[in-house]
Amino acid sequence: MSRRLAEVAKKVGVSEATVSRVLNGKPGVSEATRQAVLTALDVLGYERPTQLRGERARLVGLVLPDLTNPIFPSFAVVVGGALAQQGFTPVLCTQTTGGATEADYVELLLQQQVSGVVFFGGRYAEAESPHDHYALLTARKIPTVLINAAIDDLGFPQVSCDDTVAVQQAMNHLISLGHERIGLVLGPPDHVPSQRKLVAARDLAAHRTDVSEPFVEHTLFSIEGGQAATSRLLAKGVTGIVCASDPLALGAVRAVRRHGASVPEDVSVVGYDDSALMSCTAPPLTTVRQPIESMGNAAVELLVKEIAGVRVTHGELLFEPELVVRGSTGPAPSTAPVRGSLAASGTP
Repeated sequence: MSRRLAEVAKKVGVSEATVSRVLNGKPGVSEATRQAVLTALDVLGYERPTQLRGERARLVGLVLPDLTNPIFPSFAVVVGGALAQQGFTPVLCTQTTGGATEADYVELLLQQQVSGVVFFGGRYAEAESPHDHYALLTARKIPTVLINAAIDDLGFPQVSCDDTVAVQQAMNHLISLGHERIGLVLGPPDHVPSQRKLVAARDLAAHRTDVSEPFVEHTLFSIEGGQAATSRLLAKGVTGIVCASDPLALGAVRAVRRHGASVPEDVSVVGYDDSALMSCTAPPLTTVRQPIESMGNAAVELLVKEIAGVRVTHGELLFEPELVVRGSTGPAPSTAPVRGSLAASGTP
């Protein structure tokens, strides 16, 4: 007991006597100090006294699919900072191959009596994945916000970047450079944001005479996935490629080079997210920027209001992306060498 008092007191910066008063429910402690002590208790992994277990901790779970895509840590920094300003402590839950699943993290967060949860690109965006763990959050009335598009009928507030506008910006940019054969590198077929991007691309092509129906490849969200998908697109003679993430776009650039061609002289590549360091790649990546700051702050505002019992919209808030033109896009090649030499070369 004394060790617990000492650790919590050190964490909060108060006396052990103050911690003891909070744990025993005695008066004479400000509400701010009381909440700080309870949060420290949760963070340090100590069980709350029986009389305090009915209260939710001022912890908020941030559930990320992985850290390999730099857009997710960027979102977590914005959301975590905004939560801290509101007096909440973010708890980062990152999935790894063979490690804890999203469902496992939900169980853990429920055990910790968190005040709320923010998901970043989770299973909610995959139509064929299990979604039972979201029902647990609903049943326990845990305020929850989803960042970017989800399957229908989950009933949580959503903060999304507009996939339709993103594809329109990317494709119109390539079309303005003279590209007629454009390929799409998207996530898995059941991935909702990818589905939206595909619908938008086909709709745009259907209303223009200067571009063909887009060539489409679905793959995993990774550099390797982007490389494999792009190799297949190059065999179809594309001169411009729109990718559903920046790592996919980096894989596309690698594939073009391994086929003996150059970016953007032979093939132009557009990414999506404008994640960290994309201006430092070779060539710097043209990409569609998600407004991370605005989206992250909006997600926290929705969550905090729900925690406070204020009713918020459970619809989807769509945020406008921004095309950032850099060095990976250029005029379409006049003789389209990809259709001949690249298509014949195969994957080395």
